[in-house]
Amino acid sequence: MIPLTAVLAEPGLDLKAVHVPQPNAPVRWVATSELVDPTPFLEGGELLLTTGLATAGWRREWTSYVIRLRDAGVAGLGIGTGLTHRTPPRGLVRACEELGVNLVEVPRLTAFVAISRRTADLLEQAEERAARTALDLQRRLTAAAAGRDPSSAILRQLAKVTTGVACLFTPAGQLQSGSPGDLDLLEIREQLKVIRSQGMLAALTLSSPQQVITIQPIGLNQRPDSYLVTATPTRPTEPQRRSVTTAAALLALVSEQQREKLEDRRRVTSRAFDLLMAGDHRTAQLLLDRKAFPTKLQLLAAQGPPEAIEDALTLAEVAGANGAAGRRGTLAVRVDGDLFVVAADAVAGRIASELAGLGLFVGVGDIAAPDSLAGSRSTAVQALARTSAARPVVRWNRIVHEGLAALIDQPTAAAFSASYLGTLTAEQLETLRSYLRHHGSHLKTAEELGLHRNTVRNRLTQIEHQLGDSLDDPDVRMTAWFASSQLPHL
Repeated sequence: MIPLTAVLAEPGLDLKAVHVPQPNAPVRWVATSELVDPTPFLEGGELLLTTGLATAGWRREWTSYVIRLRDAGVAGLGIGTGLTHRTPPRGLVRACEELGVNLVEVPRLTAFVAISRRTADLLEQAEERAARTALDLQRRLTAAAAGRDPSSAILRQLAKVTTGVACLFTPAGQLQSGSPGDLDLLEIREQLKVIRSQGMLAALTLSSPQQVITIQPIGLNQRPDSYLVTATPTRPTEPQRRSVTTAAALLALVSEQQREKLEDRRRVTSRAFDLLMAGDHRTAQLLLDRKAFPTKLQLLAAQGPPEAIEDALTLAEVAGANGAAGRRGTLAVRVDGDLFVVAADAVAGRIASELAGLGLFVGVGDIAAPDSLAGSRSTAVQALARTSAARPVVRWNRIVHEGLAALIDQPTAAAFSASYLGTLTAEQLETLRSYLRHHGSHLKTAEELGLHRNTVRNRLTQIEHQLGDSLDDPDVRMTAWFASSQLPHL
């Protein structure tokens, strides 16, 4: 398409701008019609030429005529003078002024076919320029793809081409590569949540007075590897749109080429994780080519849907690679469908919250040194087993502070208590609780209950008979204490 000003500026046509509030209105073609309502034959973007043959004597009809043309999206109206109308009708001029429609006067000596021919020449020249520009931009993008860091190079080149922003996001909404500029990252994440379920079929354009944002999936499989997000200050031109399409195709190829490298890195990381679990942190350190592990580490165990596990794994890898807030060197592996993350104690809590935000259940193990992570794995798994929809993140140290009861779920604990102490009367249960509360002292139990010591001794003998165990055994007292704590107090 070409702007209306390009047609008006053509020498020899002698076109006169009567009222042109939108001089850059794009012209896609020239149409000629003498119909009162030509809109059924228009597609939008036409420069409509007419001599007004059917409009002789019109007065109030001009407004509805111009409304129809405006709603049809014409680039402008060219009124031929010297035949039906000596000059542009006053009612037509007024209607165009009120409705913001471009109006051009075509003098008697300018043939409509001449305007059509010259416009066609201009459109052809514009298409040739656009094609050359697009080809040049595609070459620059292709050259960028041949560099050492192809994804970053392509994004930098695309940002130059579009005079805007170009970056890659993971499916979960984490910035993966490129500079986001002034993009609203929260808005991008929300939009990705909406479209990602549609796989490779989903693409999105968001327009505002400040910028035009496009989001499209990148990858060669059903599930996108990432999303290309571009933002331009104005509506992108045809060469710029072609460049975005070319960049998306190149990034998909790069992503596929890097997939094998990613799997290799994950295998190395998995082996390093096994070495850490075996207590051989020095070999793991050499395998990962890192100087040292933090002195205090935490192990996180997470479960959830496979897609959420993959998102979490990618999130950890991207954050570690980008050196985000102390996370460089964070180690994340998938083991039998579950996710394990080794992280510095200082950031483990933040990572656990992020994993929960992805829909995972997370258990946080005990703090450990690099050569003693096996124990932390055990506690992380134990903590994971106690997660729920209401409590998606459980920390082992919290379980420790809650005591022995936290290790057994409430229904199991209640069932055990009812079976273990179910034969005791309320009087016996009260005596047992007092006895345990005073650490096995008959005297203090008698004083608290207002009983004689012999009465207390007799009751305890009956209790032992019903339990089948001696309360002199510390293990029996501990079991009895746990069971009695799970029963309601009368």
